[in-house]
Amino acid sequence: MNNQDVKNLKKRYCIWLYKIAKEVFDKYERKFTQVDIDKDILAEMEKELLGLYLPHEKEVLQRHINDFESYIENKEKSCSEFRNQGKKINPDFIFSEIKLNAVEKIIAKELGRKGLEEIKSLYEREMIERILKNTEH
Repeated sequence: MNNQDVKNLKKRYCIWLYKIAKEVFDKYERKFTQVDIDKDILAEMEKELLGLYLPHEKEVLQRHINDFESYIENKEKSCSEFRNQGKKINPDFIFSEIKLNAVEKIIAKELGRKGLEEIKSLYEREMIERILKNTEH
């Protein structure tokens, strides 16, 4: 096996490690980012509801908005097990972040900062493609 083969094997392993560590970390982290965005969406919907619809339409729309608000509140409650007053408290969440940081450091050591950025970019592209290809929802 020549040096290029070894480099290729290491790169593929680093890509796999990053993917696994990042997916686990994102599973936790996305809860918080989703709540932030959901709250912004709710505020926009409430603004739009004011004065734009007939009273009977408003009543139906308000029920949907209330349901969405409850959904956000439930999601926010589930986040509380991971953070308390802005601090991470769930050991699994903390471990996932520590592992991801360690994997990123090793990738930078093995492949350089440029290699790490390339892997991050490949991962992000893959996640976006998965979302866009998902026709289930």
